[in-house]
Amino acid sequence: MEAVGFMCLVPVIVDLIYGEANAHWYILVGLFSIVIGYLINQNIASETKNIRLKHGMAISSFAWLWAALMGGITFELVTNIGILNGIFESMSALTGTGVTMYNDVEILPQSVLFFRAFQQWIGGLGVVLMIIGVITRPGAATMKLYKSEAHEDRLKPSVKNTLRKTLKIYFIYTIIGIILYVIAGMPLFDSICNTFSTISTAGMSIKNDQMGFYNSDLIYIISMVLMILGATSFLTHYKMVKTKGRAIFKDVQFKTMIAIIAVSFIIIYATSNIIPMHSLFAIVSAVTSTGASIDTSQVMGTWPIFPCLILAIAMIIGGSSGSTSGGVKLIRAILFIKGIIRRVKESLSPEGRIIPIKISGVTISDKEVYESGNYIALYLIFIIITWSIFCLLGYDPFKSLFGVISLQGNVGLDLGIITNSLDPILKVAAIGNMWVGRLEIFPILVTLAGIYKFIKK
Repeated sequence: MEAVGFMCLVPVIVDLIYGEANAHWYILVGLFSIVIGYLINQNIASETKNIRLKHGMAISSFAWLWAALMGGITFELVTNIGILNGIFESMSALTGTGVTMYNDVEILPQSVLFFRAFQQWIGGLGVVLMIIGVITRPGAATMKLYKSEAHEDRLKPSVKNTLRKTLKIYFIYTIIGIILYVIAGMPLFDSICNTFSTISTAGMSIKNDQMGFYNSDLIYIISMVLMILGATSFLTHYKMVKTKGRAIFKDVQFKTMIAIIAVSFIIIYATSNIIPMHSLFAIVSAVTSTGASIDTSQVMGTWPIFPCLILAIAMIIGGSSGSTSGGVKLIRAILFIKGIIRRVKESLSPEGRIIPIKISGVTISDKEVYESGNYIALYLIFIIITWSIFCLLGYDPFKSLFGVISLQGNVGLDLGIITNSLDPILKVAAIGNMWVGRLEIFPILVTLAGIYKFIKK
């Protein structure tokens, strides 16, 4: 809560630079969150010694809700967007979904545009991870919080050192992105906001015409490179430095991501008349779960169904585990498919033969394959639930399904159905999908089960 409060104070700098006279609202919300957090912290400091994974999951779940609430209140105070729309906007930015409730983003104050971009940058790495990487001490509590946001890979033996190394990599890529955009002719403010948006695989635009506003192939290429970097595991980035770039070509998730991009592009190019650069950009955006687009959602809504179906499948798969991207993650999809192939092979083989599953020479346990299948099934169930509500309320079935897949995968691509005119019930459901998708379901389920158990007592 304290750290979220400080996050809300950062846009004050931009507000003062542009003389927008909204600084008091950021300060009000920021100080409120800091004070509430401080008061609570005085009473629970001694309890952190016995923190367990379920507590870490609950802390993460509530931290994301609190961050979305504080951001939503800020948007409402500064722009009068309405509290529900504000919370939606904030959750969309923090989870890297990138769908906006604003009809015209170009009339927004610069401080608001920066705040949305900054939320995306923070949320891309993880609200809780960003906080514990900067302010906490090493220990059991840090480990539990690290795992609570669905992170397992470590760059260093210590979680604290892992987080610091991850932050360093993230920061370096951010600086590189800003410099490249400026060289390509983009204004500095736009470069900062767009880099925050693309490296975090969030995609929330500061222009009504999306990235198409800049009408530059060079900017499109820079954006796609940043999206792919953001969707690649931080562990792979770290190994790249150690191996002078060779590690990335050995990473099964990276190779699979590039293969999906290439195959999808060929299929869409062969079956539609969509401008090649536009379709390639959309595919990269879908696979990396960025949601940035050259075309507006209204234009994409006129695309043929088949290319959109390819994009929907790519959005479900998502990027690499241990990256800023969403979706079910490439490694789970790979394990799921390998599990099916093994099952078929075992059925055709002599009775009793055991066929191991290996990835990059490492044998994968049956438990990992089983858990991947369970997660994918649960992931699809959440999509079906929200999609059913869309259909019940009379929305177009295919566009609704595309939109729900995008929300659940924290992508942000849309066919013109996710707007501020959306039914309030669906806005609440969409906020839930973004929240669940970002925390990878289980922390939310554990938290809800804990609340139920507490109430039942």
